[in-house]
Amino acid sequence: MRVISGENRGRKLKAVNGRMTRPTTDKVKETIFNMIGPFFDGGTALDLYGGCGGLGIEALSRGINKAVFVDRAGAACQTIRDNVRLCGYENRSKILQLDAARALGKLSKNEQCFNLVFLDPPYAKQQIQRDMETLLRQNMLAEHAIIVAEHEENVKLADVVGGRLIRKKYRTYQGQTAVSIYYFQLEQGSDPFE
Repeated sequence: MRVISGENRGRKLKAVNGRMTRPTTDKVKETIFNMIGPFFDGGTALDLYGGCGGLGIEALSRGINKAVFVDRAGAACQTIRDNVRLCGYENRSKILQLDAARALGKLSKNEQCFNLVFLDPPYAKQQIQRDMETLLRQNMLAEHAIIVAEHEENVKLADVVGGRLIRKKYRTYQGQTAVSIYYFQLEQGSDPFE
């Protein structure tokens, strides 16, 4: 597992020991960033099910200013800390050891707003729709924010969530992993994918 592109291109990242996490493969990660970027001019990212931090670190390497990483497992948070340190992103990262719902509540109270959100929960515990609804309800998305949801192919997500999150891209990999890309439209207007 490595950083695919940007200022830390090629840097190897540590994986979380054991079977607690299912890291996004380099191939899927590269495809995701080709679908949404591939590079960014600032902004803040949220990696809500951080695992080893690979998606958030990739975003930082490609130009995102700051990233918040969330994972409920202490071992995962330690791996994220190690990987953030390896890449020199300590001052641009915040790591929260909380479950997703509590983390969203805490971030909402701090009036955090995100340009890019990664939702890659363990397949057995996917509540992606709920997470997206919470982000909308708590006003945590910047205008034209992008949400990347990685899920099992048999998990069917709505094409439109809350009237303002619109699925613009969808891809499947090896018959089991799917990626849905949503964008947030604050009002009727310009579409970042057109």
